[in-house]
Amino acid sequence: MDWYPDGDETLQCRVRADFAAGVAPRVAGARWFRDTGRRDIQRELQEQAGWPEGPGFTVRPAGERAVRRTGRVLGVGIPVVLNVVANALGGGGSPFGGVSVRGRPDEPENEVDDFPVLWAGPGTLARDAPWQLDPGRRPDSYRTHLVLTDRRLVFLGTTAGSIDPADVLWEVPRDTVGELRRMPYSELESDVRLTFTDSSWLRLTTKNPDDAALLLRHLQGTVGSLRKSDLTEGQRIRVARFMAELPKGAEEPVFTVLPSGIVQVTSQVPPKRADGHHATHAILMDSSGAPAEPRPGDL
Repeated sequence: MDWYPDGDETLQCRVRADFAAGVAPRVAGARWFRDTGRRDIQRELQEQAGWPEGPGFTVRPAGERAVRRTGRVLGVGIPVVLNVVANALGGGGSPFGGVSVRGRPDEPENEVDDFPVLWAGPGTLARDAPWQLDPGRRPDSYRTHLVLTDRRLVFLGTTAGSIDPADVLWEVPRDTVGELRRMPYSELESDVRLTFTDSSWLRLTTKNPDDAALLLRHLQGTVGSLRKSDLTEGQRIRVARFMAELPKGAEEPVFTVLPSGIVQVTSQVPPKRADGHHATHAILMDSSGAPAEPRPGDL
């Protein structure tokens, strides 16, 4: 594993996190950085915060169709929930259909006519966000992640295929988060909006709708976390067997207590290529370590 929490804190989840991009025809593939007056602050971020120069975008005229992007769903793999069900039932694969690409816009002014991914007045927290979250400013092989612990949010940077420790790009105390909201009108319905207590916000994509949902549930407190030392003997045996079956290089497991008390164990396998799509493997187990099926309200 390329990053570890402090000894007195609990890792709750780790997900991909990039600045999102628009999907509506007028703003498809675009992103902007705004102050609360909807003024573009990209130049300010370059001059005051040291951001490198990035691509410029222009809102397309009404009625102009964006070029359809292909391969949106390629490489995403089976979502976490489907992996959980498949492992719980002892089988592989997925009986389910394709992944939904987008929902309905909740805020046309921020999703159809414009697409800000950073909304921040002078001196607000979102202005401190790392520029590496922007795919247009970083190397193609560089990946950014958001780690949630019981104390803080940590933004990490890694290079695909590297075994070096992750770069700690930015961290904020957990109590600076005012709200995390799902934004369904997005590629794969995987966007979230992270609003801080000073009302500044970031719009991020997790690249996976289940990761977005898990992050939200942890922040809402509807699921809990365990450390490895909290597991029963039977659970530890089951986890050891689960990890032994994963490909080499799998990340250390994360333990989530679902509302029913069932424990979900997840581990991510880093990408072998620069495309950055990781595979998430998961199982469900009861207090003895035996396979368990999700109950109503768990997933």
